[in-house]
Amino acid sequence: MIDLKLDGGATGTLQILCLGCHSDDIEIGCGGTILRLAEQYPDCVFHWVVFSAIGVREAEAQRAAALFAGPRLRGPILKTFQDGFMPFVGAEVKTVFEELKQVVSPDLIFTHNRKDAHQDHRLIAELTWNTFRNHLILEYEIPKYDGDVGQPGVFVPLQKEVCEQKVQFIMDTFHSQHSKRWFERETFFSFMRLRGMECNAPSGYAEAFYCRKIVL
Repeated sequence: MIDLKLDGGATGTLQILCLGCHSDDIEIGCGGTILRLAEQYPDCVFHWVVFSAIGVREAEAQRAAALFAGPRLRGPILKTFQDGFMPFVGAEVKTVFEELKQVVSPDLIFTHNRKDAHQDHRLIAELTWNTFRNHLILEYEIPKYDGDVGQPGVFVPLQKEVCEQKVQFIMDTFHSQHSKRWFERETFFSFMRLRGMECNAPSGYAEAFYCRKIVL
């Protein structure tokens, strides 16, 4: 395996844009990687956007962003698009992206996978690529009932302590999701364990991403 190093581009400060449809997507999809980057690049900045944070989930999104990004957080920007209906108000969602590109030119973007089974997730992935055309974009994966797990090609090995912190933050924050059968500690750990096995991570744990385009 070859390790790739990130830099801060022209500013010297690594600018990271985290995009999620729903209040727990970023944390589930790339929470461990965010925790690792925050430690590895102490001066990095996280720009945080959630497109559907309504009612109790707004407070959950606020708290989770603060836990994961800490003092490096910019935002979060929390929108109130209805869950499951984003493709039907695509013009309004695209307007959010048009506003985003006026305020940040990130060195790294985390977004949804374009082949995700959830229609909202696919739209956000499509608009990410449509808006940020000359950026490094990593598409994260969300375990779900639909069974849309694929074969990602980019892996971020994680220390087990980081995985434990990620899962603890998720379980402590998103109480509104505890009634869902898939929302369990074992689900999150098993997913990271599988990806850790696939990339031969020293700890046995990793998060994985899809990358359509990268320049070396």
